[in-house]
Amino acid sequence: MLTLEEKQAVVAEVAEVARRAHAAVAAEYAGLTVAQMTELRRNAREAGVYMRVVKNTLARRAFEGTELACMGDSLTGPLILALSLEDPGSAARIVSAFARSNEKLVVRSIAIGGQLLPASAIEQVARLPTKQEALGLLCGVLKAPISKFVRTLNEPHAKLVRALAAVRDQKQAA
Repeated sequence: MLTLEEKQAVVAEVAEVARRAHAAVAAEYAGLTVAQMTELRRNAREAGVYMRVVKNTLARRAFEGTELACMGDSLTGPLILALSLEDPGSAARIVSAFARSNEKLVVRSIAIGGQLLPASAIEQVARLPTKQEALGLLCGVLKAPISKFVRTLNEPHAKLVRALAAVRDQKQAA
């Protein structure tokens, strides 16, 4: 049983992380062994995902005033919370990958951008690009018009060279 001070500390810690979190996944963990939970937590730590088992009432209180407040009503039963701190899909990737090999871990709800998503959306959220991938995509999009412009400017010269080469080849053949 937690004392009032311990409960306040837990709420303060989770609230601080929730303010910085991009997304959250709540999953039921009943039936997992200690070794499996340790492996899940290790995977989460390596991926920059905050993972914690918190009483649902304390989690609701911690989520108040954050984008994760939409999860309040879906927090029922024994749940482990995974909060994405690096990119929106990191928690979903960790939980989804672990749930594939451990059917006892069941996703209950997902919150991203202030919206509550059903558990069935876990794979879609897990496929979201990482920060580095998103930056790479953005650079490609920004670079495309410039590259096309340069190719367009270069084309008349290239066309002239090809035409002169064709005339030369015709004269040499004759």
